[in-house]
Parts: sequence; structure tokens; C-alpha cells
Amino acid sequence: MTELLDRLERYYDAVPRAGARAEEHGPLTLFVREGVGWPFYARPAPAAAGGPVGRADVDRVRARQRELGVPECFEWIAETSPGLREAARASGLAVHEHPLMVLDPLAPPPLPPELPAGVGVRLLGPGDPALPTALTVPHLAFAQPGTAIGTAGRAELAAALALHAAPGLVATAEARVRAGLTVHAAAVEGGTALCAGQYNPVGEVCEIVGVGTLPSARRRGLALAVTGALVADARERGLTTVFLSAGDEDVARIYARLGFRRVGTALIAEPPAQ
Repeated sequence: MTELLDRLERYYDAVPRAGARAEEHGPLTLFVREGVGWPFYARPAPAAAGGPVGRADVDRVRARQRELGVPECFEWIAETSPGLREAARASGLAVHEHPLMVLDPLAPPPLPPELPAGVGVRLLGPGDPALPTALTVPHLAFAQPGTAIGTAGRAELAAALALHAAPGLVATAEARVRAGLTVHAAAVEGGTALCAGQYNPVGEVCEIVGVGTLPSARRRGLALAVTGALVADARERGLTTVFLSAGDEDVARIYARLGFRRVGTALIAEPPAQ
């Protein structure tokens, strides 16, 4: 298990470097995105360059994040950096736990679930008309977390496109697809993505991230179908370690149906909600 968690740690340190500047702050590394896209986070530096993290370290990085105008966010694996939880809390951050799950390499390929009429799941390449909504729908999903059917629907999705799928954001996403840095998949109905997700490969490892369903379209098996499509593509490309962080225990049980098994706990620290 230690070797597996070390492999995930190396991935976490490597994957932001394709689109971010890394600033070293003692035992912490702050990744600052270059260009447009999701903002990055701070996390423990690799073991050789890191060390125990204290409140002063967290405070110093938070001050730098405020200076840069980026979110005060920290992400790490609980089992490999056990002291950071208390340091983050002492700094006034709220710490959220998420099941860290790795795909069992012996798990059988997932069976395609039965989808609602008119909905299809596909990988999205450059120029796909569903890509703008695929980039937008996870933002609406994460704003209303959980698995219950929510209120945000197509009208809210259309209104959010200008913010989350501006031409520069779409162009950046397309460039990453062409470069092999990101793979997108979506459940599409009438040209609109109702659920979307992606994975970012580094060597033979990838993390499935950003899987979110339009809240009004939940409880239809769309997230399971999108995740299954990403898993199938990752395996076809020869990736040997496929992992993800589930939103909560209910979501973890859904991913378990695809062969994911819990190996640890992913922690996210950020200022408490006001």
C-alpha cells in the first residue's frame, strides 16, 4: 500500500506542472496556473524536499495565495502527510475528507449501463459541439453537491456558459486534448452535456476528475456511464493505475460498482463557508 500511495503522490506533484508554475515554500509547493482554467492548489512537497508542516507554513502559503488572488486551497493524502490536517485547522481552514479510490486491475470491464432514451456517452475531441457544456456542467454539479436531484437545469447551464466556457477556456481544453494531456467524456442529449468528466494521464497513472451531473438530471446513471467510459479508454491506452477521489461515501459506493477500492483518504482544506 505504501508503494501505491507513493505513486499517487508522485502523480499529484507531476500533473499540475503541465499548466502551472510551481513555487516552493519550505515543506509546501504552491501550483499557480499559467493561463486560463481551473485554479490549482498547494500541497506537500515531495518527501525528499519536504518535511513536517506547521501552522506557520500554511499561514505563509495562504498569504501568498491571497497576494496572487487565487483560492486558498490545499490538497493532500491523509496517510502520507498526517500532520498537515492539524496545521491547516490551526490556520483556520476547514478540512474535508474524500474517499481515495484506485481501480482494481483485475476488475472486469464495466458493462455499459442502460441510458435514458436520447442520451449517448462519448469521448469529446476538439471541435465537439458538446465540449462547452461539458466544461460547464461540473461547476453547477459541485455548487449543489451530493446525489439528490437538484434545481439547476438547462436554463442555468446556458446562463453559466459565458463564465465557464469562454472561447479561451474552450481553446485551452482543446489544446490539452490534442497534446494528450486530458481526455474528456460526457453524457450528451441533443448536443448538450448533462454529465461530464475527464482524466489527466502522467506516464501510466491517471486520475479521473471533475465528474459532475447537471443537478436536475441526477439519478439516471449518467455519472456511472461517464466514469465507465473514461475507465475503458484509460485501460485501452495501457494506463495501469486509475484512481479518483469520491465526493462522499454515497458516491464511493457508486464507484465501487466499477471496481474502485478505497486505499486512503484525500483531504482538501479551504476557508470555511461564510
